[in-house]
Amino acid sequence: MRPPTIRDVAERAGVSKSLVSLVLRGSGPVRPEKRDAVLRAVRELGYRPNAAARSLSEQRSRTVGVLLDDLRNPWFVELLDGLNSLLHAAGLHMLLADARLNRRMGHDLAEPFLDLGVDGLVVVGTVPDAGALGALARRMPVVVAGAREAQPPGVDVVAGDDEQGARLVTEHLLGLGHRRIAHLAGQGAVGELRRRGFETAMRAHGAEPLVEPGDLTEESGYRGTVRLLSRPERPTALLAVNDMAAVGALSAAGELGLRVPRDLSVTGYDNTSIARLRHLWLTTVDTAPYEAGRRAARCLLDRLAGHDAEGAVHLAPPTLQVRGTTGPPDSATAAGVPTG
Repeated sequence: MRPPTIRDVAERAGVSKSLVSLVLRGSGPVRPEKRDAVLRAVRELGYRPNAAARSLSEQRSRTVGVLLDDLRNPWFVELLDGLNSLLHAAGLHMLLADARLNRRMGHDLAEPFLDLGVDGLVVVGTVPDAGALGALARRMPVVVAGAREAQPPGVDVVAGDDEQGARLVTEHLLGLGHRRIAHLAGQGAVGELRRRGFETAMRAHGAEPLVEPGDLTEESGYRGTVRLLSRPERPTALLAVNDMAAVGALSAAGELGLRVPRDLSVTGYDNTSIARLRHLWLTTVDTAPYEAGRRAARCLLDRLAGHDAEGAVHLAPPTLQVRGTTGPPDSATAAGVPTG
């Protein structure tokens, strides 16, 4: 049996093919009884629109390319959830590509999306080739989410206020009485902004900032914490660049026999699902990744609708989530007396 066509739907509903098209696209004025008749005919016949034919007629693919910098980062996963929720509601589908893998394989990051004729592109995380991004932005709407590097003209950026967030969590630790606070730092513009916020807050309170270089991984957090806790005067609190690095810090502290938060306070950043695990219950900075994804989708939808404004930077205000990994410093530890 051949699959049902739009003509079959029109005949079953007793309407024209053009009215069926209006109902399926969700556009144009259609009387409720006619809309109900069309939708009932679609259900009864099991009709599925031909996406390829619709794309040709509309000169749109109704797809959005998403170039993801790191599939392992849970913050990006939550952002994708928010992004997809709004794109799906608008009748658009995501096509996901792994930027890290493409770079390792020597592939052009954008070529697959150009070949597929996507309607727009969302770049999630840091993609280093700003020149290539600028060339893409001249051909389609482009939005960058979760990165703070300078972007070409016409590109919207959706991110959190990283410097303010780092100041917020540092002031929380200072308010608990900590003075020997170390920062497990990260790379790139986001890492630099979080480091700057930490250092600004520390110096504003007359405390000397201690920075341990690293990246955004759990392994880096673990190794950096081992080095910091091996110092003669070890820190009483650690601010990790993200939640994954904080998990590494918690593992290192446990292996060294330190109790969190009595012997060592630990904070993360991003408030990912990792931070909310009950056995971790990590104090962290909430950057609302789900809402950041929805904001990125809204920026893209506005550009697809023809709003040709200059690229803008949209920064969400951070909030502090205090949980079980921070507390006042132990008096002996704060005085520099070894414990354990």
